[in-house]
Parts: sequence; C-alpha cells; structure tokens
Amino acid sequence: MSLFTRYRTGQLAVDALLIALAWWAAFQLRFERLPVYYDGYVEPWIFVAVVAVKLVVLAAFGLYSHWWRYVSLRDMWSLFRATLVGALVAAVLLLLWDPFVVRLPRGIFLIDGMLVFALLAGARVLTRTLFERPGPWGIVARGKEVVIVGAGDAGGLIIREMRRSPRLSYTPVGLVDDDPRKQNLRLDGVRVLGSTAELPRILHDVNPDEVIIASPSAAGATRQSIVNTCRNAGVPVKTLPTVNELITGGGQLASQLREVQVEDVLGRAPVDLDLASIASYVGDETILVTGAGGSIGAELCRQLVTLGPRRIILLDHAENNLFEIDRELVQEREFSAVVPVLADVKNRAKLRQVFEDYRPAVVFHAAAYKHVPLIEANPLEAVRNNVIATKVAAEVAQAAGTRVFVLVSTDKAVDARNVLGQSKALCEWLMSTSAARSENTRFLAVRFGNVLASSGSVIPLFRRQIARGGPVTVTHPDMTRYFMTIPEAAQLIIQAGALGSGGEVFVLDMGEPVKIVDLARNMIRLSGREPDADIAIEFMGVRAGEKLHESLWASGELPESTSHVKIQQSVGTSIDDGWLTDELDELERLVDLGETVEVVARLNTMLASPKAASRQGTTADAAASPTGPAARA
Repeated sequence: MSLFTRYRTGQLAVDALLIALAWWAAFQLRFERLPVYYDGYVEPWIFVAVVAVKLVVLAAFGLYSHWWRYVSLRDMWSLFRATLVGALVAAVLLLLWDPFVVRLPRGIFLIDGMLVFALLAGARVLTRTLFERPGPWGIVARGKEVVIVGAGDAGGLIIREMRRSPRLSYTPVGLVDDDPRKQNLRLDGVRVLGSTAELPRILHDVNPDEVIIASPSAAGATRQSIVNTCRNAGVPVKTLPTVNELITGGGQLASQLREVQVEDVLGRAPVDLDLASIASYVGDETILVTGAGGSIGAELCRQLVTLGPRRIILLDHAENNLFEIDRELVQEREFSAVVPVLADVKNRAKLRQVFEDYRPAVVFHAAAYKHVPLIEANPLEAVRNNVIATKVAAEVAQAAGTRVFVLVSTDKAVDARNVLGQSKALCEWLMSTSAARSENTRFLAVRFGNVLASSGSVIPLFRRQIARGGPVTVTHPDMTRYFMTIPEAAQLIIQAGALGSGGEVFVLDMGEPVKIVDLARNMIRLSGREPDADIAIEFMGVRAGEKLHESLWASGELPESTSHVKIQQSVGTSIDDGWLTDELDELERLVDLGETVEVVARLNTMLASPKAASRQGTTADAAASPTGPAARA
C-alpha cells in the first residue's frame, strides 16, 4: 500500500504539523523561559527528526490505512499505542545523538506524548464529526428526519451509516425501544424517546418524515403494530430486512432499507438451527436438489451453501430457473462447487446416470407441480410429475446408496380433496414404504403449508392486482391458509433431515392460520391505500378442488414432539408395501395410456381404501364431494 496517495499525503502533512507543534508546545509549557542549554532541542533539524520518527511509527501501526471520516474506537487505541511507542523511539534516538539529553526533564517527553495524542486524535474526531454532523456546520446536508425503532446493534449501525453517507439523505432524530434500561439514554448521540407503546405520542411530538424499523428479529405482530401506528399518524415507515436477508444481502445496512411487506408482518421469530446435527449429514457431502430452480428448491440451495457441502447438484427441467440459481450461487454467493443438470426427474435413465456420476449422499426432492386449479385440469401430468417422478427418484437413490432422501410435501396431502393433495399423499406413503424396505437410505417427508411469495402463493397475484389498482380477487371470505416464509421453510426442511431415522412425516410449526381476505386487506394497506375504498375486493367463489380450511394433521394421525421446537412428527400405522406397489404400478400404467377418468378414479379409490385410512383419516367424503376430482371427471 502506497502512503503517497493524494488523501494520505494530506493526512501525513496534517500529522507532521501537529507533531511539530506538540514538540514546541511541550517546551513552552514546561519552561516559562527556555534555558540556553536547551536551545538545541528546538532547532529546525530536531523538529524534522522528531516528526519523521513519529510518522514512521504511525504508519507502521497502520494509522494511514483508513479514512479519518470513518475513525473508530479501535483506531483510537491504535493511535494511543503508536503515540507511546513514537515517544519512546524519539527519546532513544535523541539519547544516542546527545548523551546529555538525559538532562532534559522527564516531563518534556510526557507532555509531548500527551499533546501528540490529543492533537492527532482531535483532528480525526473533528473530521468524522464534520462528515457526520448534518446541517450548516457539517459537510453532510440535513436529510429526512427519521425515528428509528430499535436501539440495539442494528440501530447503532444504521445511525452511523446515515451520518457517513450523504446519498442516503437521512437525519436520525430519535430512537424507540421497549427495553426499560435504554429509556432516555443516547446511542451515538441520538436519544431513546420512549417505548413502542408511546410511539403515537413520539410521532406527534417529533413529527418525523419517516419511521424505520431497525430490529431484524422483531416479531411480525410487533411490526404490524408499528405499521398501524405510523399509518394512523400519516408517517411513512420502512424496515430493515429480516435476519436471513441481512445475512445473504451484503452491502451497507442502511442501503437495504425497503418498504414494509406482508412477509414482515406475518413473519415469525428467526429459526434456531442445530448446526452440529445438520453439519453431520450435509457438511462436506455431495447434495442433490431436484426442482432446484423453484421457490423452495432455490432457497434450499441458498441455505445449503452456508453449511459447507462438498458439492450441490442442481437438477431442474426449467432452463431459465436452473440458469438463474446456478448464476446466483456461483457469482453472487461465490460458491462454485455446483453442477447444473438440465433434466426431467421422471427420466429414469438420465437420473440413474446423474446418481452414478456424482453419488449424492443427500437428496432434497422439491420438484413438483403445485398449482391446484391447473393440476385439477391436468391430472395425468400431475400424477406423472408428482407421484411417478418421486417413485423413480426414490428407487434410483436407494440403488445408488444415498444416505438421506427428504421429500418436500404439503398440507394439501391431509384429507386430500384435490389431485395435488392426493398425489402428495401418495408421495408421503412412498417415503414410508421405501424406508421400511431400505437398509441404507433414510426416507422421510416434511409437510408444511403455504410459503409467502413463492411462485404458487397468492401474494404475487395480490401484488399485481394492487399495482393495477384492483380489484383484488379472493375466493371466499372465510377461507384460511397457513403461511411461513420461504427461508424459514427451507431451514426447517434441512433441520428435519437430521432428525429422522426413516419413514417419518415431519410437520412444521405453521403458527395460526391466516384469513385470505385479511391478508388481502393488509397488503392493500401496506401499499398506502384503503381496502374497499381505494381498491375493491371481489369474492370469486371456491375453485375446483379447494378447501376452505387446510389442516396439518389427518384425523388418523397423532403428533409427536421432536428435539426441535418447530418440528413435530406424525405417528400412524405404516402403509402396506405390497398394496402400495401394486397400486402405483397400475396408476403408472393408466397414466401411460392416457386414461384421465380412470386415473382420477384410481386416486379416489386409493385414498379411500381402508389400507390408507390410518394415514389419511376418512377420505370417503373427498371422493363423494361435489367439488372432488371424481365428480369433475
């Protein structure tokens, strides 16, 4: 690193002047009138020598490797140590030059050292203050006045970044925090004005231009309350991303500020992962993710790269999706040990070749069709892609010696009333029978509800409708669904893979179900408009195959806790292997023949069979339902 850049040359020049001033001032402070026999110590060449020695020491301590506008407490300690060493070196060199230097009072060196530190530290602090201080006396112009919710580490960081970066155009004027110990304290010069319960009063008194939620781990209900308060006061509100987004986002904290989204107010507390158990089965291993370009598959890949796998095989039939996740992992996340495979998971020969070439130890099977109305209209392809593909993948994985096979399932598999749910229920049963016959491969399924903002979620649809000015279409005023964020779902899927011994169906904690119409109203309000007044909500009626309320547990299942608080295990009677094998073979034959009516009827028969009742509960009502697949066929 060269010291003689334009910026560092300026630093050196200022420090040189201050060091020389400190040396001269030390003699002036020590003596009222300088004795003649000390005149030599204030000659010009002595000044040059002292300045040169101390500048070399400062450079050796790295004091010229940072900009003064970003000076920190750590830099102050480095400056203190450099000042002390510089004073000692200068004293030794003067002693070597003139043994009579011992006649100098010891106070000279003490005063000089203190002055050097005070002047150099003052110059740096003054520089930072000028850059960070808004208004006419500072270099940074005063921007939007903001109140920051959260007086923790994130709040402190965002205050400092706002002051350092003129392009952000923010001026923090107050903090809000619920910790009683922080009330009336100051964080980087900004006072804590009260708790979130006092936010209405604070907004009235301060009248900020904007409120920023700087608490990445805040619960969704807390964020919702803050948003409601700010909206009632007519104050815009922004938020820092969630913990997961911050980890993967990179860049400056303040630059990641964004509008509050429905995912923020519906989100839950961050997931605590047992990294030791996860690392034991994915660390330094080759991992295959089917459907790697989809919402869940891509997030699984993002989460896996942080856990130290040897290699990730990205398998997907959609070229664009596969290209995007491959590019993201390699270029943005700098994980080059990926192998993109453009293939159809139903293609047994191709899949066998992939397993023979790469020998994956762990498989996450996320490839599936999942749009209910589309699947209802195309049941043959749904069965082919969901059921038969899972059967092929499980058989090839077992033959190749894969250790863990994790199926991504859905709550629609519970008491299934549509082709999607029925196909995924069969996949869950297949995991049970495959585990029973396998000695080396642990087969298990992970069941959960809707994920926010996935390709199959209603949220992207609502966003497009709101952007167009409405109307927002909701199927039924009473319809509810379970929701969780994509990162949370992916993390828990990976965690579940470490828990199972084989054959289990793990069910993720989805919290309380959310009414779809409430979700729509919330999204409209978050866009700054009022439902029914600015944007209309229209009820379209329940679509083919849909239920008003989903369930995570079938009537014949018993939940059992696991070692992870957000994961439970379904306990039920095992499916008869021989019966399921025969039924799946017949189902595959009918699909190959293109017998749509027979395939739908076979699904209903299988789900209503007494051999399946222990897993699915009573499903005769699904077969007899006027909206069931048999009726529509």
